[in-house]
Amino acid sequence: MKYLNFGLVSTVLCGLVLVSCSKKSNSPVTKVDTTVSTTIKYIDTLSDNVPMVHPGGLHTAADFSRIKAMVTSGTEPWNSGWNKLIANSHAQLNYQPSPTVKLIRGGNTVWESDPDNYSHAYNDVAAAYQTAIRWKVSGDTAYANKSIQILNAWAATCISINGDPNAALAAGIYGFQFAVAGELMRDYKGWKPGDFTTYQQWMLRVFYSQNHDFLIRHQSSCPEHYWSNWDLCNLASAMAIGILADKRSAYNYAMNYIMHSPNGNGNIQKAINYVFTGSDAGLAQLQESGRDQGHATLVIALLGPICQMAWNQGDDLYGFNDNMFLKACEYTAKYNVANLNVPFHSYTYYDCNTTTTLTQISSDSRGASRPMWALVYNHYAKLKGLSATYSKLGVQVTQPEGGGGDYGPDSGGFDQLGFGTLMYTLP
Repeated sequence: MKYLNFGLVSTVLCGLVLVSCSKKSNSPVTKVDTTVSTTIKYIDTLSDNVPMVHPGGLHTAADFSRIKAMVTSGTEPWNSGWNKLIANSHAQLNYQPSPTVKLIRGGNTVWESDPDNYSHAYNDVAAAYQTAIRWKVSGDTAYANKSIQILNAWAATCISINGDPNAALAAGIYGFQFAVAGELMRDYKGWKPGDFTTYQQWMLRVFYSQNHDFLIRHQSSCPEHYWSNWDLCNLASAMAIGILADKRSAYNYAMNYIMHSPNGNGNIQKAINYVFTGSDAGLAQLQESGRDQGHATLVIALLGPICQMAWNQGDDLYGFNDNMFLKACEYTAKYNVANLNVPFHSYTYYDCNTTTTLTQISSDSRGASRPMWALVYNHYAKLKGLSATYSKLGVQVTQPEGGGGDYGPDSGGFDQLGFGTLMYTLP
């Protein structure tokens, strides 16, 4: 299998897609997409004053009860997933954080004269996440203290996100990851309440403010200029920060944007832009599919966690529009993992005053591999009992999944938190 050059893909204007799904339904609304008219049940978001569920980011208390039992008994594949984690250089007690005052992505430009330093953020947040998991599973508070050391250091040091337009990607990707790590640690008694409050406020002030601004203004460009990944990484961050900071209005904003926004490619029916029927039923095309497979797979790697965060809050984004996300996963895995042909529906990309019509799926970076399939497969196949043939192949070729630090030193290898074999495998 050919592996994606993560550094190249992440250095380009990043790609990721988001999908919305349904939990409680309100009045069905008839929507017309590129295939047929369908009745879609949208999610009723709760009132802004309703507290968020905790722990309710990517992982719950029930998840850790399962994981600890499986690791303690040496059961596979959890045991291999655990060994993958504890071998990672970021998951060690001797890891030392290096927070920056300005988090810069897109430096040495007219927007920011100082050079890039965002590698500090993606390395440190990977370490905070990995040591948090080591504490949760092993019970060793030394790892909890290491995670808190990293998180507190960033909250005490970083005051802004700077750079060229790519700064929006830093706000989205690292905002999401820092919020997930913080949510993992919120029940650690050794995290002083005042420090936790400071961390919540830091996430809102430095990251969420930029997430929200980008989704509203799209950097003063037309919203369609940005491929779906731009919206979706910022939506992922807004959701995760809403959970961490008990700010349901932020979470609701992201959920409603995904389902209803008329602007921007983060709307689910733009991000997953065509659902096939007939002999190709069970497959759905991503907006990024005709662009390149590095971005198409990154879409899946971020959509899965977005759906998982919503699921842990009681919202079934996974199931939205007849499991639209599953169909996009099967399409992407069939092409990249099984190396089989897939259909393609002509797609017109509207870039403000110009348009580009894509007529075939892109073979660029075909075979791209990321630690993302365990989450998808276990939810749909193990939990819901649905067929996920090609996603299962993805599990088989990536198991055990690693995380940041296991896929090279460049940012693309850190775009996903990973460790799905350990964290998401179900009996």
